[in-house]
Parts: sequence; C-alpha cells; structure tokens
Amino acid sequence: MLESYGEGAGNPEGYVHYMKGGKPGFYPEIYGRGGPGIEGRGAGRHFVLNLWDPFNFVKNRGSPEERARGLKCEILNGRAAMFGIMGYLAESKVPGSVPILSKISGFPHYDGDVMAPFAPEIHLNF
Repeated sequence: MLESYGEGAGNPEGYVHYMKGGKPGFYPEIYGRGGPGIEGRGAGRHFVLNLWDPFNFVKNRGSPEERARGLKCEILNGRAAMFGIMGYLAESKVPGSVPILSKISGFPHYDGDVMAPFAPEIHLNF
C-alpha cells in the first residue's frame, strides 16, 4: 500500500519521489487525504490514520544518525532475505547446489520450472 501511495502521491508539500532525488523510504503523510467528499460536507477523508506509524510511535524517534543506520540495516536485511530465498530455490531445483540445505533430510525438490511466471509465453487469461 505504501509503495503504491508513494508512486501516485502527487506533489504534497515536502515530498519528492525517490527517483527524482527524494529520500528513499520517505512517504508523505496520508492522514486526512482523500477524495472530493459528499456534496455539502466538505472534503472527503478516506484515511483517518496514517498507514505507517498510525499512532506516532516511531516518528522523530532517535537521532538522524540512528534512523539512517536503521534504514541501512533494513536494506541489508532485505538483501539477505533475497539471497536466502534464492538459495532455497536453487537447492529445490538443483540438489546439492547449497551444501547447508542439502544436508537437511527430506528437503523438497521441485521438478518444474521455478521461473515459469516470468516466461514470455505465460498467459494470465485476463
């Protein structure tokens, strides 16, 4: 939800998309934003709380250095998780390719094509 909101957030005050020089991981406030509302009742408010940190537990917590370190840790943890997932895929397709996982008795092996969803021939039938 936050990714899609960040892509279509428009240009609220202080927000620059990260691909245009903005800060990665920063999203504008979503609280109180919404559609045109019902006639005679003013602007509509789709969101009562922010989706990220709705009760302001994290906002402005810690120094900027601590928050920068936290963001770096989050990125590195995400990268490690991607390597782990690729390791599981490799071991399930090519037994013995990841020695640590190959020692697990009963590790499932896959006979199909793990990259089939990305093949150009796939039809989603929409």
